[in-house]
Amino acid sequence: MRDADPHHWGLLTVWSDAAAAAEWAVPLGGNAYASGTAGSGDGLKRGGRVVRWRDPATSYAVFFHVDRPARVELALAGLAPGAEVSARVGDRTEAGRIAGAVAEFGAFDVAGPGYVRVDLSRRGAVGDAVTATPELVIRSATADLRVGAVRTDNDGMYYWGRRGPSVHLGYQVPADVALEWAYGEITVPEGMDPIGSYFMANGFGEGYFGIQVNSDTERRVLFSVWSPFSTDDPQAIPAADRVETLATGPGVRVGAFGGEGSGGQSYLVFPWRAGTTYRFLTRVTPDGKGSTVYASWFAEGATADFRLIARFRRPRTDTHLTGFHSFLENFADTTGHLGRRAVYSNQWVRDTAGHWYPVSAARFTGDATAGGGHRLDHAGGLEGPGFYLRNCGFFADRVALNQVFRLAAAPATPPPIDLDRLP
Repeated sequence: MRDADPHHWGLLTVWSDAAAAAEWAVPLGGNAYASGTAGSGDGLKRGGRVVRWRDPATSYAVFFHVDRPARVELALAGLAPGAEVSARVGDRTEAGRIAGAVAEFGAFDVAGPGYVRVDLSRRGAVGDAVTATPELVIRSATADLRVGAVRTDNDGMYYWGRRGPSVHLGYQVPADVALEWAYGEITVPEGMDPIGSYFMANGFGEGYFGIQVNSDTERRVLFSVWSPFSTDDPQAIPAADRVETLATGPGVRVGAFGGEGSGGQSYLVFPWRAGTTYRFLTRVTPDGKGSTVYASWFAEGATADFRLIARFRRPRTDTHLTGFHSFLENFADTTGHLGRRAVYSNQWVRDTAGHWYPVSAARFTGDATAGGGHRLDHAGGLEGPGFYLRNCGFFADRVALNQVFRLAAAPATPPPIDLDRLP
């Protein structure tokens, strides 16, 4: 929060109730999403540190959170000379009153608690509309109002904030047995699968397995295993520490991944659909020679046969299944304003002696974007006979992190899989 100084931004008009008002700055770099003409070059550059706005057809949607109903006055600071902009909140649009590098839009009544969306548009000839780092300025005399937004770019938070919070389910499983198999199901509701979504079903200590939305025309089933060598550059992994591919299913592509650790990655281009339930099966077995073999299979619906995605060998690893979990993330920073949701159900684990154990409890957690309060649109809990995860979309009814949710009744029947006949 800044001091209540209307002259900080060079504003020429007097804010209402200046003595009692508080002021906040919301950087567009961490809280805005551009839309407009393809190929214009407009948008957020260098992870959000630079905002480019030259085409009058481009608009920016900016989001901030209020913890109660409030009356707020809005301004855009960082205008380029001669630019003309307007702001829309709900059904009301106000043209900016230009004062130097600032456009003032006046006062708006906003509902709360929840997120407020401000749509910024411009008029005039093609040319720069803002400087490199514009900010939406919020001022309010509403008592004790708290305004939330991505305020810092430390550790690249502008980029991570625009992606939105990642949320997780950590499953409670028997701790005193050697677990070899993990099974789970995912159903994504229709309309909750925008580009950039990764609905991860079977996570384990050394990798993950789930489904992605990669573009308007491509979807994938993705299975990855991290290398034991810590690096974000797959080319830097010594030969002895590389994940080895032992087998792949028909149509599956294999390669390396990096950026968030590195290792072996496999994926199948597959047109999975929202509204359909998909099944995921993973096996983790030590090979007795100082390495561990990981294999995953995928099936559509309740009756389809399982198909192999891949089998990997991870060196310098001697373990059975650990850390069984699921998560939901958005990997596209241009779609963090679009909501995602999935139901995770019928989770089971199986030990080396052949006994199946149902999962009936899960801890709901979030990443640093959620835990640090940079984004508050995160939720998880119980839904029907399973658990759900929800993120992004700037919804209001968030769920507090670090809660344990327990099913009213554990899954009753182990999945009817003939493990000896898997491809």
